[in-house]
Order: sequence, then structure tokens, then C-alpha cells
Amino acid sequence: MEYNIRGNALTIRLDEKHLASVVFHKEGNRMYLDSTFTPEEYRGRGIGSELMKSSMDYAKKNSLLIVPVCSFAVEYFRKHREYSPIIVKS
Repeated sequence: MEYNIRGNALTIRLDEKHLASVVFHKEGNRMYLDSTFTPEEYRGRGIGSELMKSSMDYAKKNSLLIVPVCSFAVEYFRKHREYSPIIVKS
């Protein structure tokens, strides 16, 4: 899925009316994933995982480390230890 950066949010367009997003902030070389949102009608379809993969892509392209803050991001990266080289515990 293709993502866009809008201010401090990474967004994925789901249809004409709906976006899924990760709100983040940066401090130095760290990208803090503060919150994630997927519209209710799109939940359970792997959109959250796509948000995390897009966040990692953005972080790699910008030489950032990821700090998962929101509960979804914390749980996602706990389950996917293969991404640990770019993950920093908060």
C-alpha cells in the first residue's frame, strides 16, 4: 500500500472517504509512533500491519530508529522481532 506523510501523520488512503494513519513525532534520529487509527469498517484486514510496515519504510529511508509508543505498535513489534534492529524500546 502506498503511504503519504501529512505533517506528523503517515496515512494510507483506503477509499475516497477513509484514511488509516500513524501519528508520530521525531526527536533526533528517533521516530516515536504515538497512535494508530484504522476506521472501524476496515479493522481486522491487516491495515494496522501495513501502517507498521510503511512506518518502517519511512524510517529506513530517513535513517530513523522507531520507538513504539502506542499499544498497537508495541504489540506489533513484540510479535515481529525480525524488525528489532531499527526498534528502540520507549
